[in-house]
Amino acid sequence: MNYDVVIGIEIHLELKTKTKMFSGAPYAFKSEANTCVNEIDLAFPGTLPCVNMEAVKKALEACMALHLDIDPLVKFDRKNYYYSDLPKGYQITQQFHPIGRNGYIDINVEGKTKRIRINRIHMEEDTAKQFHLFDETLIDFNRADVPLIELVSEPDMSSGLEASLYVEKLRQTLLYLDVSDVRMEEGSMRCDVNISIKPEGSDVFGTKVEIKNLNSINNIKLAIDYEANRQKEALEKGETIYQETRRFDEKTGITVSMRKKEGAVDYKYFPEPNIFPILLSDEMLNEVRNNMPELPDQKHDRYIKEYGLSDAEASTLIQNKEMSLYYDEMMKKAKNAKSALNLLMSELQGLLVKNNQNITNTKVQSESLAILSNMIEDKEISGKQAKDVLEAMLDGSDPRKIVKDRGMKQVSDEGAILSIVNAVLDENPNSIADYKGGKDRAMGFLVGQVMKKSKGQANPQMASKLVKQELDKR
Repeated sequence: MNYDVVIGIEIHLELKTKTKMFSGAPYAFKSEANTCVNEIDLAFPGTLPCVNMEAVKKALEACMALHLDIDPLVKFDRKNYYYSDLPKGYQITQQFHPIGRNGYIDINVEGKTKRIRINRIHMEEDTAKQFHLFDETLIDFNRADVPLIELVSEPDMSSGLEASLYVEKLRQTLLYLDVSDVRMEEGSMRCDVNISIKPEGSDVFGTKVEIKNLNSINNIKLAIDYEANRQKEALEKGETIYQETRRFDEKTGITVSMRKKEGAVDYKYFPEPNIFPILLSDEMLNEVRNNMPELPDQKHDRYIKEYGLSDAEASTLIQNKEMSLYYDEMMKKAKNAKSALNLLMSELQGLLVKNNQNITNTKVQSESLAILSNMIEDKEISGKQAKDVLEAMLDGSDPRKIVKDRGMKQVSDEGAILSIVNAVLDENPNSIADYKGGKDRAMGFLVGQVMKKSKGQANPQMASKLVKQELDKR
C-alpha cells in the first residue's frame, strides 16, 4: 500500500532582546549559571510581570514578514503545570489570543513553489534549563522568562525535504529580520515535528507522533525520513502506531520513544490576571511595518532586477546574510555588479577560508574591495594582478596604495605594448616558425613572454591581440 506523509512543525524561537519577557533581568547565552535572573523570574511572592515591549515589536515583525493577520489587542494566558524548570508553577503564554494568525511562507521544492501555511504565532516565556546527572538534576534559571515566540505550521509538508526547506526558509527570514540569532545548536531556535501517515488519498489522518528538539536542518530531514519509514513498516506488519513523543538519536540515525501520550493534557488555561490587555496603536504598528528590513526574497529579486545577477547567483548570495550586506555596501561604489560579486564570493571568500577568517572579522573593507573591482573594470590592473593586490589587502591596506607602491598599474598604451611584442618576436624566431606550422601553443608562449617582459603590467587582452596581429604580418 502507498501512504501519504503528513507533517506539521512547531518552532520555539528565542527573541533577541537585552532583557527578559516579563522582568528586567538581562540574558546572554553562556553566562555563568544563575547570574541572569531576578526575583520575578524566580516567582518570589509579591512580584508582578511587566511586558517587554521590544519583544512585542519583534513578534510583530515576525508576523508581518510571514503574512499573518495581527491581533492588535495583546492578551496573555496562564498555562498551568508543575515542573521543576518552571518556577511559578505556570507559564505565561497566549493560548486564546495569539498575536498573529493565518500566515504563510513559500518554499522552492525541486524548482516548484509550495506554500506552507502558518496557523499562528504566539508569545510566551521560556523555562529554565535542566541538567540531568546520574543521581541528581541541576537547574540553571538564566533561561527562565527569556522571551519566545512559537510558530505553529499547518500540516502542509509531506517529506523530510519539504520540512527542512521550510525550517531553513523560516530561519533565513527571521535572521534577516534580526528578531533572533536562530542558532539551533545553542537552543535559540528549537524544532518539534509532528508526523503521521495515512493511506494515499485518504482524508483521515493517521496517529500523530511528535519528535522533540531537533537541533539542525539536516537532522530534521533525517529524523522525518526515518520516522515515516518506521511507521509504514509498522502498519504493513499489522502493528499499532501509538501517539507518543520520540527523540532523534544522531549516532544511530533512528528515533527513540521517550513517552507515550494517553490523551491531551489539560493545562487549565485561563487569562493571566496580572497583565492587563494591551491595545497596540495604529501608529506603533505602522512604525514597525515601515522599519522592516529588506527580506531575503525581496533582496533576491532586487539583485536580479537591478544588478543582472542570475537566479543561482542571487540565491547563493542571500544564503549568507553578512556576505549579502557586505555586497550591498560594495555596490554603493562598484561599477560592475558581476565583477564585484566574483571578487567577493570567489577571490575574497577563498582567502578568508584559507586564513581562518570570515566576512564579519576581515580587515578588507567593502569600499576597498569595490575600489579594487573598479580598477579591474577600468583596466588599471589585470585580474591576475588583482589577486595579488587582494592578498596584500588582508591587513586592511588600500588597494590604490598597494598598486602604486608595487608599480603594478596596467599598461594599456598600444604603442608601448606593440614595442614589447616586436621585441619578443625578434627574440623568438623558432616560436614564430612553430606558429606558422600550426602549433597553437606557440601563440600562448609568446603572449606569456610579453607579460613577463612587461612585468605583468601589459593589458593581457591587448597583448594577445597585438601578438596575433604581428605574427600574421611575418
